[in-house]
Amino acid sequence: MKANMRMLATMIAVAALTSVSAQTPHATESPSFKAPPPRFTDPDRRAKLATAFPDIDRAMQEFVTRIHVPGAAWGIVVDGELAHAGAAGFRDVASKSPADENTVFRIASMTKSFTAMSILKLRDDGKLALDDPAERYVPELKSLQYPTSDAPRITIRHLLSHSEGFPEDNPWGDRQLADTDDQMSAMMRAGIPFANAPGLAYEYSNYGFAILGRIVSRASGMPYADYVTANILRPLGMTATTLEPSSVPPSRLAHGYRWEDEQWKEEPALAHGSFGAMGGMLTSVRDLSRYVAVYMDAWPPRDAPETGPIRRASLREMQQLWRPANALVTRDSGTGVLQLNSGGYAFGLSVSQNCTFRHIVAHSGGLPGFGSVMRWLPEYGVGIIAFGNLTYTGWGGVVAAAFETLAKAGGLQPRAVQPAPVLVEAHDAVSRLVERWDDALADSIAAENLFLDQSKERRKRELDDLHAKVGACKPDPVFNVDNPLRGRWTMTCERGTLQAAITLAPTMPPRVQLFGVREGPPVEPARTRSCPQ
Repeated sequence: MKANMRMLATMIAVAALTSVSAQTPHATESPSFKAPPPRFTDPDRRAKLATAFPDIDRAMQEFVTRIHVPGAAWGIVVDGELAHAGAAGFRDVASKSPADENTVFRIASMTKSFTAMSILKLRDDGKLALDDPAERYVPELKSLQYPTSDAPRITIRHLLSHSEGFPEDNPWGDRQLADTDDQMSAMMRAGIPFANAPGLAYEYSNYGFAILGRIVSRASGMPYADYVTANILRPLGMTATTLEPSSVPPSRLAHGYRWEDEQWKEEPALAHGSFGAMGGMLTSVRDLSRYVAVYMDAWPPRDAPETGPIRRASLREMQQLWRPANALVTRDSGTGVLQLNSGGYAFGLSVSQNCTFRHIVAHSGGLPGFGSVMRWLPEYGVGIIAFGNLTYTGWGGVVAAAFETLAKAGGLQPRAVQPAPVLVEAHDAVSRLVERWDDALADSIAAENLFLDQSKERRKRELDDLHAKVGACKPDPVFNVDNPLRGRWTMTCERGTLQAAITLAPTMPPRVQLFGVREGPPVEPARTRSCPQ
């Protein structure tokens, strides 16, 4: 009997402890702090984007006609798919053969991203480190005369971000594509002048990326072109993409031209050589859409199998700003609207932000006979590709306008940040506090600083004063989440509204380190930004 009573008492005690643990946020088991990845919330998003495609086609065709592009092809990538493709003009003027999404154009400096991806794959595979001195793999650099005695040795990271200090070399670099390895080695041994000390400033260098191509070969033990084909092109199914113009079927090859003396003059094709890693790639819109999709698929960070040629984290690393360039403010001559563009170079890609989009990833390409661009918005899942067979075809303005057209269609919205479960719990608890203060509830959610920064008594008194003005309140269903551990919401009251905001602390479990409540109208979440007029 006594044994049964002791067992019953133990069961009651365990049940009581379990009940307390279930109700108290201070329990040993921490609530989950992981949030679902950001997601698109508009079910009609892709249909809205598609309504803009005809207007974009018209703008592209008008651009092609206006600046005398012989032939062009473009594509719009949405959520990893080539959602739309267009073309105009001829891939070959003499035969009047039309260009299309399968026509193979030279993409020039857009090749640099393939080189950077190869370097990061070698890094991930343990074959090199980004802070290794470049001369470890390219001994011809050991004899370089640096501009100052305190200059650091050039690293792979310097080369990837155009901060090795070499002078800007457009268009000199264009004419080096076909140089042999021996010719490039002889140039390096003869010396390279410096515009800056390494690691000091952004200065675009084709030479630097040609050296990266040499590093790919030395670190991998295979020719650069073979490494890119085996580790990037083949895994992505990019069967039309190559570094050698002679390997493209004549029926698909775009011929390059310059507009001179009111006529198109064909440019001779430059063969692949030691500088190919900086600008020798040829591809089609259909093929390159697969490549652009891989970069966009790196967002958002998430728990999912890896499917790309390199890890998603490495792809995101390639799309972060590593070397800033000068910011630029312009005023549109037609509308008078100010526009800010700031950013710089990532790894083989440029990164910028403007008054509308905070993260733009891109690269353009220009060679005698060709001009191209790829640009995408990681947070929006949308990218645009455009190729032309006119020397240095300048796609920047028409592509920027195409994104504006997509935005006007209503479908160009970023993924919505999702709250961590603990943020939802804190939102509910703070809403209850605002409705009716409870000391025990306040203690259960507070980080250690909360009531040291402002006492419970003072917070309760301020809420009482607000209620005297606006009456009883209830939270609105919309919760504006800034990040998984911070958010804002409106409470509708009998005689007005209150605005509440909370931020959780970096503790486990995360507790409320800041919450504020004020009277006022709702503040809409920032979807787009605008510059001052």
